[in-house]
Amino acid sequence: MRNLLLLVCLSGFCFAGDISTDRETFEKAFEQRKKDCDSGNVTSCDALGWVYYKGIAVKQDYLKAFRYFEKACEGGEIMSCTWVGFRYYNGEGVRQDYSKALEYFTKGCDGGYATSCSYVGSAYYSGEGVKKDYFKAFEYYKKACDGGDAWSCGVIGYLYEYGEGVKKDTNKALEFYSKTCEMKEQLGCESYERLKK
Repeated sequence: MRNLLLLVCLSGFCFAGDISTDRETFEKAFEQRKKDCDSGNVTSCDALGWVYYKGIAVKQDYLKAFRYFEKACEGGEIMSCTWVGFRYYNGEGVRQDYSKALEYFTKGCDGGYATSCSYVGSAYYSGEGVKKDYFKAFEYYKKACDGGDAWSCGVIGYLYEYGEGVKKDTNKALEFYSKTCEMKEQLGCESYERLKK
C-alpha cells in the first residue's frame, strides 16, 4: 500500500510515485535537474526553484529557491524573473527590497509576461519601490490587460471610474469592467452591475 503519493511536475521536472518506496528514482531525477541547470537549462533551474520554494521532498529553503529562480531569469526564463521579483517583494531568501522587486517585475513585463506588467502597475500605483505615478500605473495595467490579465482589466475600469491616471470616463469604466467579467473575474461583473445602476 502506498502511503504517500507524490506528483511533482514543475516546468518539465516530473516525478510521480510513492516517495517512501521511489525515493531513489526521485533523487536521480532531482540530481539530473541540477546537472541540467548547471549546464544552462533554465527550465530545470526554474523547476528546482519551485521544489525548494515549496519544500517538495526537500527541506524548504527560500535562499536556494531564490538562487535557482535568479539563474533561470538570467538565462531568459521570463516567468522566473517574476518569481525573483516576488522574493524581493516579500523578503523571502533575500532582504526585502521593493526597488529590486520592481526591476525584476519590469524585466518580466518587458519579456511579455502580462502578470509582471500588472505588478509593475501596482508598484507605480502604490509608490512601492518607485515614485507614485498613476499615469505610469495605468500604462502598465493596460499592457497587462491587453496581455490577458483579467485583474488588470478590472483595475483599468476602476481607474476610469475614479479618474486616476486617466480622464474620468464612466463608459470606459463599464467597458473594462465588462471585459473583466467576460474573462470570468467576478469582481468585474460586480463592478459593472454596480456602476450600471
